[in-house]
Amino acid sequence: MLTRKQYELLVFIDRHLKRTGFSPSFEEMKEALQLKSKSGIHRLISALEERGFLSRRHHRARALEVVRLPEDAAPRIQEAVGSARVAEPQNFAPNVIRGDFTSRLPGVRAANEAGAVQLPLYGRIAAGLPIEALRDAGTQIEVPMALLGSGEHYALEVAGDSMIEAGILDGDTVVIRRGENAENGQIVVALVDENEVTLKRLRRRGNSIALEPANARHETRIFPADAVKVQGRLVALLRRY
Repeated sequence: MLTRKQYELLVFIDRHLKRTGFSPSFEEMKEALQLKSKSGIHRLISALEERGFLSRRHHRARALEVVRLPEDAAPRIQEAVGSARVAEPQNFAPNVIRGDFTSRLPGVRAANEAGAVQLPLYGRIAAGLPIEALRDAGTQIEVPMALLGSGEHYALEVAGDSMIEAGILDGDTVVIRRGENAENGQIVVALVDENEVTLKRLRRRGNSIALEPANARHETRIFPADAVKVQGRLVALLRRY
């Protein structure tokens, strides 16, 4: 048995999907049900998921799917349709993207209200190129907000097998929080001698820095501290199968 609000939200999502082909944003759902915050929408969606009426395709934006409607849906839908609380906003424009992700994450383009952002995807980590040389302003990758924290982020495609024992495989995409500081043991993007970029585990040893691979077939490399510049640290890993 669904509560009235759960039912109204389910009907609104179902009608929006049939009309537009994609699920409504959290802001649209909040306005349609006349709720004060999006947290109420989160709770309603979670309840509908638990009861088997909705499913969510994770790591995809605006990807709600109505699995089923209640058996008494027909008469109740007519009642809900007549309610102002589930009427579509008169100025609804499906191409408008709402949100303030850009103010929270500098350098990140806003994606949508469903919990994902677009990060710049740099090229494959390759010897002889500093990070900025890998930048391709036209390439973006969608990343769930839950994987990110504060600060500026970017993504890199991994080349090689030097970090496989840390679960990082050739062709994976790593999400990096930009910064110049890192603690011992953290996996970082390091610029060596101003011309080589590598993804390794950082170890400080006196006036030296060791860049450790996570593969027994690769050797740890040790450099003077001033020869290594940290350009960010690993915060997430993405992989397609």
